Amino acid sequence: MPQMSKVELYAAIRRDHRDGMSMRELERRHGVTWRTVRKALDSSWPEPRKKLPPRATTLDPYKPVIDEILRADLDAPRKQRHTVTRIFHRLVEEHGADVSYGVVRYYVAGRKP
Repeated sequence: MPQMSKVELYAAIRRDHRDGMSMRELERRHGVTWRTVRKALDSSWPEPRKKLPPRATTLDPYKPVIDEILRADLDAPRKQRHTVTRIFHRLVEEHGADVSYGVVRYYVAGRKP
């Protein structure tokens, strides 16, 4: 039997409750706890998932350095601006950063004007 979504589960619980099933029967039939049954009866929509807190990356100590390079590039002529490859190589050579090129590329893409 395919797994049903939470919205479908809530609808099934409410439907069975309208048909006269007790709370305990609802718990057993749908394989959920009393809290889930109570939430389903109180609201037709489940609570949205909580956002996970942002995780620290290996790039965090070098973000101010990258931001400073990009700020300096705002005044530079177009042909003299840093590419992602150049920023990556500067981080590795000048600061001894142990980061991947993809992480730097992703961060710079989000920060460039």
